[in-house]
Amino acid sequence: MRVVIAEDLFLLRDGLTRMLQAHGVEITAAVDNGADLLAAVTRDPPDVAIVDVRLPPTFTDEGIRAALAARAKVAGLPVLVLSQYVEQLYARELLASGSGGIGYLLKDRVFDSAQFVDAVRRVAAGGTAMDPEVIARLLARNTGNASIGALSPREREVLALMAEGRSNAAIAQRLVITERAVAKHTASIFGKLDLQPSDDDNRRVLAVLAYLEG
Repeated sequence: MRVVIAEDLFLLRDGLTRMLQAHGVEITAAVDNGADLLAAVTRDPPDVAIVDVRLPPTFTDEGIRAALAARAKVAGLPVLVLSQYVEQLYARELLASGSGGIGYLLKDRVFDSAQFVDAVRRVAAGGTAMDPEVIARLLARNTGNASIGALSPREREVLALMAEGRSNAAIAQRLVITERAVAKHTASIFGKLDLQPSDDDNRRVLAVLAYLEG
């Protein structure tokens, strides 16, 4: 797996580089600004870009803007966003394309290297890796939506775990129910959200997230 990192803090950038390399990941570029990120992914497209939302010079949204520009140049470029905050606007903009792997992790809620590397690999493979707090905010934002309001408490739990990128088996284990029950909840969720069934779990999750942010 080949990765580009865009993080302005040297210690964090260096730490991410060393940690990923220790897990056999190739770092093709480690940059500290959006312009260099765009140049790096255009010159040598990676399997995934890890991007801090706030980069120089204003530390507002340079990172996400560069990531969106990179996805425009490299179709479907998987992007894993790192942020200190749940910033719904940025999550919505990333989800809007509905294609390619997407991740949004909060820096202070990444607890170990194995968890983080697993998220990076999942996004690189076209899946999702959304922090539960991000999902909770997206769901809360849509509580007034009639379709979302129609979901049962258990269906909302399943939806949130799906958005994290968990398999049916993992969801079943987490909720202490059977995989068959998870499948039934999933079918009910998509029916209530008026989404077409799909055999591609990643595309289903992206579709749901895009719907929730729509």
